[in-house]
Amino acid sequence: MAEDNKNKNNNNKNNQGFNFKFNPWIFYGFFISIFIIIFVFGNGLNFNNPRPISLSKFYQYLDSNQVDKVSFSNTKATIYLKEQALQDSVHKLVSKDVFNKLNTKGPHYFTEIGDLKDFQETLRKALEQGKISEYTKEPESMWGELLSILLPFLLIGALWIFMMRRMSGGAGGGGGQIFSIGKSKAKLFDEKNDVKVTFANVAGLEGAKEEIQEIVEFLKNPEKYTSIGGKIPKGALLVGPPGTGKTLLAKAVAGEAKVPFFSLSGSDFVEMFVGVGASRVRDLFKQAKEKAPSIIFIDEIDAVGRARGKNNFSGSNDERENTLNQLLTEMDGFGTNTNVIVLAATNRADILDKALLRAGRFDRQIYVDLPDIRERKEIFEVHLKPIKKAEDIDTEFLAKQTPGFSGADIANVCNEAALIAARKNKKSVDKQDFLDAVDRIIGGLEKKNKIVTPEEKRAIAIHEAGHATVSWMLEYAAPLVKVTIVPRGQSLGAAWYLPEERLIVRPEQMLDEMCATMGGRAAEKVVFDKISTGALSDLEKVTKQARAMVTIYGLNDKLGNITYYDSSGQNDYNFSKPYSEETAQVIDKEISTVIEGQYQRAIAILTENKDKLIELADILIDREVIFKDDLEKIFGKRPFEKEVHSAETDINSRINNATENTEKSE
Repeated sequence: MAEDNKNKNNNNKNNQGFNFKFNPWIFYGFFISIFIIIFVFGNGLNFNNPRPISLSKFYQYLDSNQVDKVSFSNTKATIYLKEQALQDSVHKLVSKDVFNKLNTKGPHYFTEIGDLKDFQETLRKALEQGKISEYTKEPESMWGELLSILLPFLLIGALWIFMMRRMSGGAGGGGGQIFSIGKSKAKLFDEKNDVKVTFANVAGLEGAKEEIQEIVEFLKNPEKYTSIGGKIPKGALLVGPPGTGKTLLAKAVAGEAKVPFFSLSGSDFVEMFVGVGASRVRDLFKQAKEKAPSIIFIDEIDAVGRARGKNNFSGSNDERENTLNQLLTEMDGFGTNTNVIVLAATNRADILDKALLRAGRFDRQIYVDLPDIRERKEIFEVHLKPIKKAEDIDTEFLAKQTPGFSGADIANVCNEAALIAARKNKKSVDKQDFLDAVDRIIGGLEKKNKIVTPEEKRAIAIHEAGHATVSWMLEYAAPLVKVTIVPRGQSLGAAWYLPEERLIVRPEQMLDEMCATMGGRAAEKVVFDKISTGALSDLEKVTKQARAMVTIYGLNDKLGNITYYDSSGQNDYNFSKPYSEETAQVIDKEISTVIEGQYQRAIAILTENKDKLIELADILIDREVIFKDDLEKIFGKRPFEKEVHSAETDINSRINNATENTEKSE
């Protein structure tokens, strides 16, 4: 049996080796080459490139006994010189061929004939006098003139076909020919394809998986639902931030459903030709109906599903709108027994057309949110399977160290940790490699060779120590993990915090976070009585937070319970602000008041603890990195410390190890 399998595999390999895919351009090139050859030889031309001369010059060469033979037609004569004549410098331009050898074969010149009878009589006399060896009259060829007329059109036609093929993007049906440009470009997965992704590969997202699983079950066993009067849902829209697993869920559906699965992107419908998008929509749904029960998945549907009538400067006959109209018609035109379901994914649900979101088209909107700590642990367990990791890796600890990370971010952390371990010539990936990977992704690559003067280094240390001090003194500021003054990415220093995962945020919590963010600039003011440009990212962050408090969340007493946020995205297309100029002035003043208030609050905290701030900065200059233990030694325990981190002992052991390594390096 083993030998039979080997023979079969060898036969398959041999068959694959002899597969030949015909390229139509070989066919086009063959005929164009034939036309060119006919044109060249039909006109009596050759590659020796004869030069034109006047008729009087030809008679001069003929009288001086330099011409060997002449070939002529009704309008043109081709002249061949004698070998002795080629030695004359007068003929140096035609005496050599393309290989720089003596051109004895010719032809060397050609000339236009005036009166054919006189020309022929002159050649007859020259032949009788022995001045030339022979002369011949060639029959007229129509191929040259015909091809000179047709060749430009043939070349333009070939170029046009080439451009159409390129713009069609290799559309299916006939290998992407121009007549198949309106065919759907969806990739078909069926039960014969090797789709390895299942729901077991999708960690977390329990609610989303439950709703998606119900759709899969409907396609597998529709009688279970239709027997009690249920109808198949027309579509489900996956909505959520980038990297949360929307496309991965669709891949899992393809692996679980065991039905034909058509996958394509929203941009695949868009083309420069009018009507192509609508034609591709029709073709897609036609194929799906023929293979029903089936699933259509449209990734990034906002490329064609954007709300109609907004920012439309291209006129009423907009190609994208035509495509959307056809999509709406096809989805709503299904009978309930066609067993075709449309899945779509987007992170811009606010800009989609309302007609697309109504019941009967996308009956369900499944929100795929960023994972919580439990889901992050499950995601880590999935991505850690192919990695050779140390035995002491605690996925719960890693989940606590990555708040706000999406599934794609966690996959990136695991990959970066493996790369860091390989760079250090380790045989397995340990905990420190994962922590370094988190630092690498959040803060950027360390730039230890960046030139920083002692004055700049002290200013950076004071700035970062200011952040650490203020955050330590405030109840709702995020707990500190570590601070470094080693340049990373575009920043000259960085502080790592472990923010509490909150579902709602109160004003005092936002104000404490803003005060901690302003701690860097406040520390510069307290110590140096000067400020610098190093607080750019801090100012950007607090300005966004203050603007959100005033204009979005209604947390400002002056403006009251009002918001200018529009979740539908309609304001993006308006040319006027949703408030008056007087209100705009109030908003600007309140934003400035909030920020300046927290800045002065940070200055007051740091002024009270100036000695401890400078002591912390000196340690930071000396070791370039400080951890939570260093702040506890200087400031003591935080009075409002919350026991929310079960991995506290792991953090402390990591801090101690890092401290020992730093002291050894010194």
